Amino acid sequence: MCGIAGVLRQDGKPVGEQLLRAMTSILAHRGPDGEGYLIRRPVGLGHRRLAIIDLVSGHQPMANEDGSVALVFNGEIYNFRELRRELEVHGHVFRTTSDSEVILRAYEAYGVECLGRLRGMFAFAIWDGRRRRLFLARDRVGIKPLVYAWDGRRLLFASELKAILQDPSVPRDLDWEALRDYLTFSYIPSPRTIFRGIRKLAPASYLVLDLDRGEPEVRRYWDLQFLPDETRTEAEWVEGLRWRLQDSVRSHLVSDVPIGAFLSGGMDSSTVVALMSQEVGEPVRTFSIGFDEADFDELRYARAVARRYGTDHYEFVVKPDALEAMPRLMWQFDEPFADSSAVPTYYVSKITREHVTVALSGDGGDENFAGYGRYLQALRWHERLDHPLGAIARPLFRLAASLLAPGARGRGYLELLGSEPTERYFRMVTYQRTGTLRRLLTPDAQAHVAPIVTPALFRQLVREGRASDYLATLQYLDVRTYLPEDILTKIDRTSMLVSLETRVPLLDHLLMEYVARMPSRLKLRNGAGKAVLKGVMAEDLPSEILGRRKMGFGVPIGTWFRRELAGYAREILVDRRTRQRGLINAHAVEALLEEHRTGKRERSSQIWLLLCLEEWARRWWDR
Repeated sequence: MCGIAGVLRQDGKPVGEQLLRAMTSILAHRGPDGEGYLIRRPVGLGHRRLAIIDLVSGHQPMANEDGSVALVFNGEIYNFRELRRELEVHGHVFRTTSDSEVILRAYEAYGVECLGRLRGMFAFAIWDGRRRRLFLARDRVGIKPLVYAWDGRRLLFASELKAILQDPSVPRDLDWEALRDYLTFSYIPSPRTIFRGIRKLAPASYLVLDLDRGEPEVRRYWDLQFLPDETRTEAEWVEGLRWRLQDSVRSHLVSDVPIGAFLSGGMDSSTVVALMSQEVGEPVRTFSIGFDEADFDELRYARAVARRYGTDHYEFVVKPDALEAMPRLMWQFDEPFADSSAVPTYYVSKITREHVTVALSGDGGDENFAGYGRYLQALRWHERLDHPLGAIARPLFRLAASLLAPGARGRGYLELLGSEPTERYFRMVTYQRTGTLRRLLTPDAQAHVAPIVTPALFRQLVREGRASDYLATLQYLDVRTYLPEDILTKIDRTSMLVSLETRVPLLDHLLMEYVARMPSRLKLRNGAGKAVLKGVMAEDLPSEILGRRKMGFGVPIGTWFRRELAGYAREILVDRRTRQRGLINAHAVEALLEEHRTGKRERSSQIWLLLCLEEWARRWWDR
């Protein structure tokens, strides 16, 4: 795992070495084991290395024999040995044993089509001097990040926004539409970032900038299709899933450094630990996070799995004072990000890095196997409302909602009843309504933020995707939005902050494509998700794991904001510095804090959202 950065100048001027070094050096946390630079007059490539595979000869930037093609790469390619053999048959000669060189040779052999042959997580840049073009690419699901800025004469790219911000000429103008998205989703979906002049390269996409043609061209090269194959029996699906799970976990164990695993005690991480334990010849090192609040603590379930497989097990209990890490986390995220589980994810990454360099995670199981409770809830609404009589009643529910004041009790419920299926799910997964959060902004900020929050993004994705039924549509929406922009962003930033590589075997694209072809009835059955996964792992996991309800990786911020962290929230959100910035309405926030403190309304998600916005602004927006 590494950090990459680079500059391409279309105006013919040489790349400045000082800027390239600054962009690369600020990514040292992503690669503490070394750095490298390559400058060819129009292009500069920088690399920070976290050595995982080929510890001796895998240094980057990596170039071919005559230096005409050069690569910087962040990630792991799990089929690099098989792909290497294929390329050697066609006459390619290798100088290292690294997966980085396999990407370089695959590009030489297949051009941009090499992406279809790569199995793994990756973000990379290739300078092709012969064709005078820069080629940027990101993995299919969005496990590894890549951002870029184009001003008509230069393209800057990097693993994180902070590297591009090392160039003082890059403007820090706020993208107000991105702020609206943040206030809606608690994250900023691709391709926007919080800065108007910087963009994310979306998952499963590549960018090509040809020096002789002008503008960068971005294309999508892969999509997950939820089209069921009804010709197989359930027994055949189960047998195939078992093999693919084992194959994915086995492939993710390739490493020249120690490997461990996150173990929450949920179905997904327990599956990964069980299959890891069956593959390796020694105890797996496992790492868990707990809380003093019983409703959020899963340690007893993690211990059950650890006992079952005799793992070398480590635990850490997160307390309210753990929020002392907030400034560091906001520095690392570069833009507002309000998933509170980033705090425990950071701490579990921190204790894991004390023992290993690589950790496997169970993320992706909910999206693949329909594990979220909201899927069942959405399906129930679908059955009740999405029929001819329901369609007739929708305008009446919307009318009734409009008669209530914004924020009034019952208005949100009536709006839900009056929504069509895509909008209904949008309302279920977004945290705020148009009026609710806008009132927390100052009038000046409100003038910039678009007045209406709509499900336009979801509707666009539904048109793009291929899904056979409503459940499959919901899964597809999450794979395109919540999974890469929230879950995988959280995992990447928190783990790389402590120089830990995190791998997600349940998001292997071959496994995902197989599961997407399963009929939905195998995933959600008798009111519970992950039915087929539980069937596959029935003999491998303790019964309390198979039968427990999904808890999620929550944080007791509601309690904390009423007790230990009440002073911290008030200090940050209503102090002089916050007022002077003119973004957050201090009087409205004070009312919000009081409502939450007294228990009149549960406002913890809004408080956290605004706290993350303000903490971010202090580090990256203020000048």
